[in-house]
Amino acid sequence: MRRVTAASLVTAALAAAVTAAPARAVVTTAAAAQAHGGRPLGTAGCTATGCHFDLPPGAYDVTVRLGGAAASSTSVTGEARRALLPETAVAPGERVTRGFTVNVRTPEGEPTGADGTPGLDLSLGGSAPALAGIRVTPARHDRRIILIGDSTVCDQPAAPYSGWGQQLPQYLRKGLSVANYADSGESTVSYLEDPRLWATVQPLIRPGDLVLVQLAHNDKTTDGATYRANLERLVAGVREKGGEPVLVTPVVRRWFNTDGTLDNGTALLVNGLGVDHPAVVRAVAAAERVPLIDLTARTKALVESLGVEGSKAVYLVAEKRDNTHTSVLGATLYASLVRDELLALRLVPEGKVRVG
Repeated sequence: MRRVTAASLVTAALAAAVTAAPARAVVTTAAAAQAHGGRPLGTAGCTATGCHFDLPPGAYDVTVRLGGAAASSTSVTGEARRALLPETAVAPGERVTRGFTVNVRTPEGEPTGADGTPGLDLSLGGSAPALAGIRVTPARHDRRIILIGDSTVCDQPAAPYSGWGQQLPQYLRKGLSVANYADSGESTVSYLEDPRLWATVQPLIRPGDLVLVQLAHNDKTTDGATYRANLERLVAGVREKGGEPVLVTPVVRRWFNTDGTLDNGTALLVNGLGVDHPAVVRAVAAAERVPLIDLTARTKALVESLGVEGSKAVYLVAEKRDNTHTSVLGATLYASLVRDELLALRLVPEGKVRVG
């Protein structure tokens, strides 16, 4: 597995593009989309800024051909501001083909949010976007990464906010999709109690699905025994459906000590009752023999390496005076850390992950 430095992560993430609103190209049914799969890639109904496909909920493989007569650089986002393809440069007169699998659902973003636009919406961004062709077909053999979490993970509906789960799809190749059921403001208690959340998500889990769980930021008044029991309940519920649970410690808050470290309870998610959330997550993962992504440790190391000033861009310090929620840059960086850990734990094959 290839590890990257904090500096290279920041440099790569700064290349992320701002995308425009999609135009509409129509495929009326899943059957029509399947039939479309036998045709050459085309752009009927698309414009320079994007496309819309009238499709029912499900997983779809998308193949795009990028490039044009002039030099181009194109990124693709879709649905609720999800990053699906990183910005890709193409030389003048050249064409490159890329693919990804996208999860289409209602609501298209947060489970307790608005339904959004029916079908599949894709937007083109980048410094000089150029779409030469596109094909959308029902995914036949996709494996899903289901996300359960809070506002630091979710598909945030509006800029400047972004969750790391919103940026994770750009690091995955065709055949591996992200179904992000993280929701703003949720704790382990509320996620289990709200019928729109766990009671809705658990029946959707299929054998072989990876289910990543990161809940802690809003467990401010949850005692240690309850927090642990809730994590154990989520793990058992995933396994009951044949899924593979993965516990994720929470991303740090940007709350520095005078010595330039984050060694304090605010930054490291110790609640007012003295419950050390990352420590409990680690303990449950060990006891239940569940893979662990220690995102607390990884984000702590990254934020400390960037320093007090350099780390401001990772969070919404300038925009919102917010040291908890991430910018697009921060979410992209944190998504890359999750990608690295998925590879290190051998939870996904290298051929299904973009590391460049």
